Amino acid sequence: MSPNNSFDDILLHLGEFGPYQRRIYFLLFIPTIFSAMQKLSWVFLGANVPHRCRLPDEFANATFQLDTKVESCSYLNDQGIAVACDRGWIYDRTVFGSSAVMDWDLVCENKSSRATAQSLFMLGVLIGSYAFGALSDKFGRKPAFMASILIQAAFGILSGIAPNYWTFVLARMVIGMTTSGVFLVSYVLAMEMVGPSYRVIAGTLCQYYYTLGFFIIAATAYYLNFDWQLLQIVLTVPTALFLAYWWIMPESVRWLIQKGRMDEAQRQIRWVAKRNGVDEIPDQDLEELLGKNEDHEAPIKNAGLLDLFKTPRLRMRTLNLFFSWFVNSGTYYGLSLNTSNMGGDPYWNFLLSGFVEIPAYAFNLLVLNRPFIGRRLTLSGCLSVGGLALFATLFVPSNQTWVLIALTTFGKLAITASYGVVYIFSAEIYPTEVRNMGMGASSMCARIGGILCPYLNLLGDYWTALPLIVYGSLALLAGVLALLLPETLNKKLPETLEDGENFGTEE
Repeated sequence: MSPNNSFDDILLHLGEFGPYQRRIYFLLFIPTIFSAMQKLSWVFLGANVPHRCRLPDEFANATFQLDTKVESCSYLNDQGIAVACDRGWIYDRTVFGSSAVMDWDLVCENKSSRATAQSLFMLGVLIGSYAFGALSDKFGRKPAFMASILIQAAFGILSGIAPNYWTFVLARMVIGMTTSGVFLVSYVLAMEMVGPSYRVIAGTLCQYYYTLGFFIIAATAYYLNFDWQLLQIVLTVPTALFLAYWWIMPESVRWLIQKGRMDEAQRQIRWVAKRNGVDEIPDQDLEELLGKNEDHEAPIKNAGLLDLFKTPRLRMRTLNLFFSWFVNSGTYYGLSLNTSNMGGDPYWNFLLSGFVEIPAYAFNLLVLNRPFIGRRLTLSGCLSVGGLALFATLFVPSNQTWVLIALTTFGKLAITASYGVVYIFSAEIYPTEVRNMGMGASSMCARIGGILCPYLNLLGDYWTALPLIVYGSLALLAGVLALLLPETLNKKLPETLEDGENFGTEE
């Protein structure tokens, strides 16, 4: 073996996705189910239900049904003049027993506060993307992961017992930060411990953990009669169990090598070899692969955000990926969190939105490793098809609700597939030296889309299709730009910035 061989060569000997990696992979993504539920929980925590003004002669416990027609945000006084609700609102509790919207009256002139609550959650996800990305690159994947678990457990409980709107919103923002630490670090660690031919399987199967969160939170919310505070606490308590991962979860061998911690890397490699039941790599070959020969260079310095922009090709690819993440996230969450505005039963709309993710990820498994298709064409095609479906809502008559729902659902399916691809694609394009920083920065751009989508969805109050048209237009543009990225199918991961700059130039 030559010193020029990469860590991928070690994985070929250890097993690209051996028994040990599979066990760690399974354990690694269980916490992401709960992070997914924290992200999706706003559909139930902040359920926007039908409401009407409370009339001057009504008690606080009055029912929603009323013989005379009363508007959502105004009523006729004794003089027959329409006035704004000045005594609060009566809410329809037929489906949702309670929500933060009901408790703090986030309707009518206060409806922007509902969007703000979710936007600040996504702002937290944005901050966490950078913070935990930087922490995991500097201190290791394992410490960053464990810190995010601990913080999520503490602030999850706080948000469930919050006495007022701002305590709740700020606690949720911190939870948003930790969801990045849990999912992004898990994802990067998983991608760094599997070989090239298993990256698609590993990168796609983890998305099913997220989809599983769709169904678990829906079932949990239904069982708890949609009691939003109890739901928040129930989602959080199991998170504390994952603190035991400190004694189970390994550090990334790739990260140890990049930091020059060769003795630890060797011990980890020998441990994996033993657990996978393969012969140990001879000491001389292992030292060569780890750069222990006399030509071994000093450990690579900590990478910063600016390193992604130092060279021309990597700079353009980084900007392209940033835009793709922005569009995928904004559209994905814009559609997922807007199910209550589609008409019909909001509970079943939410389940339908989750169900379409199953064929979306199955599609990725079928095509991402196909010759002549790969990552680039799949990403471009899914963005383009999803964009066309959403843009087509421009031509749907207002009375054809089922057509609107069908196009939106198909658009969600395609965007879900593209969102799954961009995770895999980005992790393979960014070199190891800046991979977690690149993934973290990309996720920051994704969260900007997530921050904006609650406000964009408010445009649906004026025209139901307007947000969908905007999402569709952006997806079409991102689909075209994706064709400029290099294909990564069956390629060795770039290790250094130089590798990243030269990656794909042989095409």
